[in-house]
Amino acid sequence: MPGNSSRRGATRKPGSKKGALVGSGGQRRKGLEGKGPTPKAADRPNHKAHKAAQRAGAARPGTGTRPAGGSRSPQRKAKGGTEIVAGRNSVLEALRTDIPASTLYVASRIDSDDRVREVIKIAGERGIPMLETPRTELDRITDDAVHQGLALQVPAYSYAHPGDLIDPEKPGVPVIVALDGITDPRNLGAIIRSVAAFGGHGVLVPSRRSVGMTASAWKTSAGAAARIPVAQATNLTRALQDYRKQGFFVVGLDMDGDVDLPELALASEPLVIVVGSEGKGLSRLVRETCDQIVSIPMTSAVESLNAGMAVGVTLYEIARSRRPA
Repeated sequence: MPGNSSRRGATRKPGSKKGALVGSGGQRRKGLEGKGPTPKAADRPNHKAHKAAQRAGAARPGTGTRPAGGSRSPQRKAKGGTEIVAGRNSVLEALRTDIPASTLYVASRIDSDDRVREVIKIAGERGIPMLETPRTELDRITDDAVHQGLALQVPAYSYAHPGDLIDPEKPGVPVIVALDGITDPRNLGAIIRSVAAFGGHGVLVPSRRSVGMTASAWKTSAGAAARIPVAQATNLTRALQDYRKQGFFVVGLDMDGDVDLPELALASEPLVIVVGSEGKGLSRLVRETCDQIVSIPMTSAVESLNAGMAVGVTLYEIARSRRPA
């Protein structure tokens, strides 16, 4: 209706955001331009990936790499292949068994006891660097494990080549133990200990889907890992075939073996003893590579032995049969 423009509410107030303004096209184009590509998660300050990257890069100089996450336990995996052993008993046992160590972390104002004093004494005698560390830093290094004020950094193990286990200068007929699908480091440690006890030349482990030389394996070996070389094979089957070309016989351990252990006619020959996991046994390709499958006689009350015990019994029987009459 003409003349109603002066009616209250008919016109916009100058400060109102609604309605078209003169020259508003440029403002609308600016609003449609966007803010560019979305930053990566690690570059966004409020994202958990950014915070995790900051924590990983905030390791103080001299403390080594930071262990990755996991459940609470006295042993932690760290970047770069190193490990952290945490807790007074675990650290003391590791040092007593001559596990190679690169750094000992001791909490500031630690409540000293006999274990702490012995740990510091052994570390001093072996020349292991000791760092006085705040408890908050120890919590971070050990990934919040129950460290009791002590943590030990263990460097990455230096594996031998499979061919290095063939040592013509070592006395006795060579015996090598190969692991097929073993994932428990305590089994590896026990096997290394048995190889050392019965004159074996070394242990062979696959590089994938297999246990490696962890701090737990070092401890279980009771120091034998310092004397017995452990080699790593990219392909276990190919490594076994190479040993056969060098004159070795490959013998697999299985509960459904062709012969019983006391009747092993190959005991006096250079041998590679292959042991599989307790649950799955030997893999198909490894079994096909073996010259003979051997079983350990047992009563019906026991279905199987774990890998460490099976290797110990086998090596003992081979050593006994090799003794001169």
